[in-house]
Amino acid sequence: MNVVKGRFIGVGVGPGDPELLTVKAWRLIQRAQVLSFLTNEKGDSQARSIAIDAIDSAESVQQQIPICMPMLKDRRLANAAYDQGAKAIRKKLDAGVDVLFLCEGDPLFYGSFSYLLDRLEDSYECQVVPGITSVNAAAASLVQPLTMLKESFAVINGRHSDQQILAALAHYDALVIMKAGQARPRLLALLAQSGRKDDAKYLEYIGRDNQQIISDIDDLDPVEGPYFSLFVIAPCRDRVS
Repeated sequence: MNVVKGRFIGVGVGPGDPELLTVKAWRLIQRAQVLSFLTNEKGDSQARSIAIDAIDSAESVQQQIPICMPMLKDRRLANAAYDQGAKAIRKKLDAGVDVLFLCEGDPLFYGSFSYLLDRLEDSYECQVVPGITSVNAAAASLVQPLTMLKESFAVINGRHSDQQILAALAHYDALVIMKAGQARPRLLALLAQSGRKDDAKYLEYIGRDNQQIISDIDDLDPVEGPYFSLFVIAPCRDRVS
């Protein structure tokens, strides 16, 4: 007898503003039997808090699979957490129950969902509901186009080497540097070295109550910042031609 397995569904909940949750994401969260999400060691979940209104209006009692993720550089601990989370999710999927994984931003853009997808996609049907990324939300908060006409654009990572970051700053008209928090002092120095300092703006906690925007990065202290931070580097555009 063929056993019907559940689906593993990654749902993007956006960068922080609950009103940026898509209609489809809201509907699926309301109807879900099982929700999964990352938590910190205190049990707090950013993704769950963003979607809390949809969760509270659920059509029935929902089971939850929290995955405690240590915020450490040691990837062995992170991989162990994903292994344990995937194991718990498998049990529900094997019982024929769909599992929705709530992911900040978009599930496939620096998303924690991707690590679980890698562990589950060979055995189960997987689906994705896209979410608004912090890149798009940053541009909206700045009311600034990321790219226009023939401009080139790239997304890079603050964990890249100095050489990689300087090369990207030299090659692309516009960039977003993700995961800027721990690398902030180094990134400020590289922006000055590249001559792109005046093109740069810095944002923290986009779409949340504690959002901060620094338009003049000379006002930014060269110290480590929070995990949820990025730089937007875009050329000054006097007019479209």
